[in-house]
Amino acid sequence: MTTLLTTVDVAKIVAVHGLPEMHRRLVAYLEADFRRWPEFDKTARTAAHSPVGVIELMPVANASEYSFKFVNGHPGNTKHGLSTVMAFGALADVETGLPTLLSELTITTAIRTAATSVMAAKLLARKNSKVMALIGNGAQSEFQALAFHHLLGIEEVRLFDVDAAATDKLAVNLAAAAPALRVRFCASTRDAVRGADIVTTVTADKANAVIVDADMLEPGMHVNAVGGDCPGKTELAAQVLECAKVYVEFEPQSRIEGELQQMPADFAVTELWRVLTREAEGRTSDTEITVFDSVGFALEDYSALRLLRDCAAELRLGRSIDLVPRMDDPKDLFGHLMGTAAARKAA
Repeated sequence: MTTLLTTVDVAKIVAVHGLPEMHRRLVAYLEADFRRWPEFDKTARTAAHSPVGVIELMPVANASEYSFKFVNGHPGNTKHGLSTVMAFGALADVETGLPTLLSELTITTAIRTAATSVMAAKLLARKNSKVMALIGNGAQSEFQALAFHHLLGIEEVRLFDVDAAATDKLAVNLAAAAPALRVRFCASTRDAVRGADIVTTVTADKANAVIVDADMLEPGMHVNAVGGDCPGKTELAAQVLECAKVYVEFEPQSRIEGELQQMPADFAVTELWRVLTREAEGRTSDTEITVFDSVGFALEDYSALRLLRDCAAELRLGRSIDLVPRMDDPKDLFGHLMGTAAARKAA
């Protein structure tokens, strides 16, 4: 049988544990899986692009489990009453191929993206970071702000979006969810970035944009570049990368989809798992500028699906579904179909 988790189930899990605890748990799952990086069969996601968006499949596997996520990115979806990003995912048993879990991942992707940002910032941001600029105030912005507030001690967020309504929405939600977090409205990206310890960019437009330029950088900044996540979409000027230490999830994917797509093939970057396993250095001084060029990688979704499965089992959530047939004779698929059809007709 396959366990199905819906958006209602995920909301119940968050209601029971609280979002800060879900972020904490997921950071721990992510760190554990990234430290096992060499054990996984990895590939860059496959993508079907159109003039209005992209649909992607993100697989990863180890010796015991296979995982995938189906996800889209359509900046114009809000005109249709739909989220810019929608997703679902699955876990399967490698020994048999049996799908064991089918889950929503739209809400969960926002939680896991914020948790991944925190995992990277723990290694790359200054330890005394208190102020974060948040450029792009759409669907993922609350998750980023709250994860950094609760897990890394960010005390002030400086908000900017070209859509003032998005910023107003974010401010209202943060006031309700984290009253102690100071919120400052900014008139421009430059205004928001000035004096920030951490700069998080999470914009939605599918374009080669320059959201952060090199002359906005200050010594010791950490740039958490989340929004540049498909070919032809960037947020940072190339000069930002040139004057920083740059870290990525899976380099072959980042060179296609991330900020890194602007750079020559020999531009040096470090995969984050190597810092977690102490094979490479993270931040080494309070004056270094660091960039996490985050495009989202399938291993993060595997970690999130593992967490959802464990939480659902603890809380007895989800329901069993017949996603694949259960047959008395595994070789008689036709007989199973006819028998099921007859039983349905009689009922």
